[in-house]
Amino acid sequence: MDIGALSMVMSQSRVQQTAGIALTKMALDVSKDSATQMTEIIRNIALSPNIGNQIDISV
Repeated sequence: MDIGALSMVMSQSRVQQTAGIALTKMALDVSKDSATQMTEIIRNIALSPNIGNQIDISV
């Protein structure tokens, strides 16, 4: 394999790796945003802050 072809193969490999890293970062950002939204939804769902604080037991 000559130097020119080797250089092209290495360059294409670098571009593919860079694209893969960029896609992974985008997926991570989307996952973080989804987790943040889910956390906010869970916080807002609370029906009453007093529910579950006391238990009535008779023996």
